[in-house]
Amino acid sequence: MQIGELSERSGLSRDALRFYEKRGLIRARRRPNGYRHYPEATLFLLDYVRTAQRLGFTLAEIEAELPLLQSEGLTAERVETILRGKIAVIDARIGDLKALRDDLAGRLSDVCPLIAAGH
Repeated sequence: MQIGELSERSGLSRDALRFYEKRGLIRARRRPNGYRHYPEATLFLLDYVRTAQRLGFTLAEIEAELPLLQSEGLTAERVETILRGKIAVIDARIGDLKALRDDLAGRLSDVCPLIAAGH
């Protein structure tokens, strides 16, 4: 399918598709007329990328696992490991944000809340 059809079917802009292609997330073959031609499987890859992004994965993280997905080497065990790792990162970020919130809340009663305690 050409880029216009892929854009329509995936809901992504042509610019986004070109960006993903430049990053190596999807591939197109060039026809003799110069038009890009994307295989049907590209829709699956785009859905995978968008789902992974919604789950908090960066494009770099997605790119790292994409070769396994494309070679059918992305096993259930590997997916579980990846998801558990992402949960650990999110838990750590939640802890950091809670500590920051507690620090901010504690400064509400200070005369000048932006000055470090003890100065």
